[in-house]
Amino acid sequence: MSQASANRKTKKWVAASISLTLAGTLAMPAVPQQASADRGVVDLWKAIKPLTTIASAMNTGAHPDDEHSATLAYLSLGLGVDTYSVIANRGEGGQNEIGSELGNALGIIRTRELQEASKITNVTLANLSQKLDDPIYDFGFSKSPDETLAKWGEDVAYERLIRQIREKRPDVLIPAFLNEPSTHGHHRAINVLTERAFKDAGDPKVFPKQLEEGLAPWQPKKLYVPGSDKAYDAALPVGEYNELYGASYSQLGEESRYMHKSQGMGRQVDEGPKNAYYKLQGSANGKQAGNKPETSFFGGIAFTFDDLARELEAKGKDNKIAKQLKTLQKDADEVIAAYPAFAEVAREVHEMKADVTAAVEQVKASSLDDAVKTDLLHRLGVKEKQLDKASQEAASVVVKVKPETGELVPGQKTKVTVTAFNGGGAALSGIRLKLNVPEGWSAKPAGTAEFGKLGRNETVKTEFEVTVPNQATDFNPYAEPMVTADVQYTAFGTAASLHAVPDNAVAVLPPVALSLSPEAAVLNTLKPEDAVPVKVTATNYTPGAEKASVTLKAPEGWTVEPAVQEISFAAKNETKAVEFSVKAPAGVKPGSYSLSAIAGDGKSDSSRTVQVIQYPHIGKTYYVKPAKLAIQAFDLKVPQGLKVGYISSGFDNIDQVLRQVGVNVTNLDAKEIQFGDLSQYDTIVLGIRAYAFRPELIPSNQRLLDYAKNGGNLVVQYHKPEDKWKPELAPYPITIGQPLIEWRVTDEASKVTMLAPEHPIFNVPNKITDADWDNWIQDRSAYNPSEWGKEYTQLISNGDPGEKEFTGTFLTADYGKGTYTYSSLVWYRELPSLVPGAIRMFVNMVSLKQDGAVAAAPAAAPAVEPVAVP
Repeated sequence: MSQASANRKTKKWVAASISLTLAGTLAMPAVPQQASADRGVVDLWKAIKPLTTIASAMNTGAHPDDEHSATLAYLSLGLGVDTYSVIANRGEGGQNEIGSELGNALGIIRTRELQEASKITNVTLANLSQKLDDPIYDFGFSKSPDETLAKWGEDVAYERLIRQIREKRPDVLIPAFLNEPSTHGHHRAINVLTERAFKDAGDPKVFPKQLEEGLAPWQPKKLYVPGSDKAYDAALPVGEYNELYGASYSQLGEESRYMHKSQGMGRQVDEGPKNAYYKLQGSANGKQAGNKPETSFFGGIAFTFDDLARELEAKGKDNKIAKQLKTLQKDADEVIAAYPAFAEVAREVHEMKADVTAAVEQVKASSLDDAVKTDLLHRLGVKEKQLDKASQEAASVVVKVKPETGELVPGQKTKVTVTAFNGGGAALSGIRLKLNVPEGWSAKPAGTAEFGKLGRNETVKTEFEVTVPNQATDFNPYAEPMVTADVQYTAFGTAASLHAVPDNAVAVLPPVALSLSPEAAVLNTLKPEDAVPVKVTATNYTPGAEKASVTLKAPEGWTVEPAVQEISFAAKNETKAVEFSVKAPAGVKPGSYSLSAIAGDGKSDSSRTVQVIQYPHIGKTYYVKPAKLAIQAFDLKVPQGLKVGYISSGFDNIDQVLRQVGVNVTNLDAKEIQFGDLSQYDTIVLGIRAYAFRPELIPSNQRLLDYAKNGGNLVVQYHKPEDKWKPELAPYPITIGQPLIEWRVTDEASKVTMLAPEHPIFNVPNKITDADWDNWIQDRSAYNPSEWGKEYTQLISNGDPGEKEFTGTFLTADYGKGTYTYSSLVWYRELPSLVPGAIRMFVNMVSLKQDGAVAAAPAAAPAVEPVAVP
């Protein structure tokens, strides 16, 4: 990326932070960024370019970061095409490269990243997944579209996709992936649904209830799928450099991909020619691709108002409407010609607004058939929204929504201020400020919300008194913002309407939130009499003083002491911690148990945890979930005095789980790895992908190998080839299999055969049986080795049903006086989820000595200590 592009990255794309969004589009909280002098000119161009075309396109994908970012940038920012990105799930089942959040918490992060990425490419975003724990969930890696659709609910997913197509009416559909065996099953599933939807969205017999709701069938004109430079029908010039943006569309696309930080996305792209290749998979008119590849998706498709007019004339339709469409084309050309003179652009925009309004009335009153009328009204409706945005930019109108607080509780009264600022030269009149709140809420202006005029460099504002109902529902991070504003004004004789959202989420939270430490605990059935200490941290979200009685609801027969803890708060956001001791009944059986923390104020009870999620690139949001402690009871032996050094990549909580079950764990920093006395540790464990994210590891690798050679136990968890992994990093070579999709086991219930059942890893200190492979979650293994040295013992054989079994998943070897173990099993998911067999086996693995002994005589693990589980 050039220095100019880098500078522009930090300056020009403050558009990502604008709190104004078009009425009717997905509104997203903004991430405030530094303003710059060239912001207005670039944002003005982004707003007026779409006025020049009536074409639209939709890119479909499975997860956040699946979008074809360079193509979206080219279509939206380059051509002005009305561009949509429709993503199936929230990416809950992925990995996390910026923190330890997994599951729903990771899905919330990835959704916010997708929203910010979509702002940069100026596309409209939609998700098929609608809520937390939605059926369309990222359940982890899949090799099959059939498995994916079965778990999602094929009819549910398909109905939602057809709905998106009928609502947005794209001319071109572009699935992000092909349906081929080398591709993730989720990606394949979206391809299957998209290709089928291309044919079915226009069929009124498919999901007819949608038509009863007011939607109309819609047949996209073309279906394009990913191609290659060897086989393609369209080559989009995404490497084309745009002087206004100071970057190519590939570079703009990568800027959006940098927002997917949790997935490590975004890369530098040099200037120069580059194409995105696609094959024509379907056409509404049945035509096949021509002999000569195209540089556009829109050959033979109406792209401008003039094209629409010619289509009407060719069909002998209403010539009056065709003439009005040509007027709109002339209007759009005049808007572009006026650029970059803001005042002139504003005038031309409002003249076009008047002509669009006239066109809408003409179409409504015409005798055109329903399908043509519906299509024209949809396209004109899109233009009305785009013109509102263009008016806002050209007139330099800034609208802000300023809540007194972003954290509300049921029954609370608060204040929200809406402001409108005129930074341009156009005279604005008839200004109306409106605050939108959910049904059941009230929002009353404290003063006037209507203003006669708004001059240059003037601001109008209205303070609204907002009341949250007592039965308000908890914050949903996937819902539209609860508090928004609409601002109307008139300029040059025509009205404009703007929609704005607050910079950060406004959330309804429980009055007192409770977090338990630990959130998950092991109860060792070898020592059932040991108490489980539970710490409950309460946070006050009410606007002032508050009192609460905190209790633990335990399974029948369990005891909790004390029975209740009284707490009082003096102010909002104050936290208080109380402790309980929980004991299981004598003879407690192995199994899963659950405790709930409850806060009562005499009027109502609350049992929720609020997880605050905040990163610079996505702002602040919340995950509200039940305040529960999961307890897994099983027998576990841990060697006394076992000392482990853990080298974390930051992506797992295994070290915390080991501490909880009684292992003495030290997290090793760079200095310790490079210069410390490693011999003090019985075992050193490298977390998943540690070589990629701990830069001191490769230079220090020989120290680690020497540690093992001199009698230490070195354990390495899975890596990808791109994680700087090289076969020679292991004492005897280990090569990771490629392509990666073919070297993983995704069925968590797949059969496992222990190839060396007498090996200490399966016997000392815990006896491992077939039952220890039960109840694993999401996967068995990832990125398995394809080749390894003969020195290794192959511990297990495992594979997905009907596929070859891997024997390199779990490898161990003597090395000098010590041992080296490489494991591709997904410990990082299993241990925090308290899978008994995984914990028992991991303890065995970190207890391994070359002579088959353990660090010290085995003992039952202690009761519990806190472990944070995402």
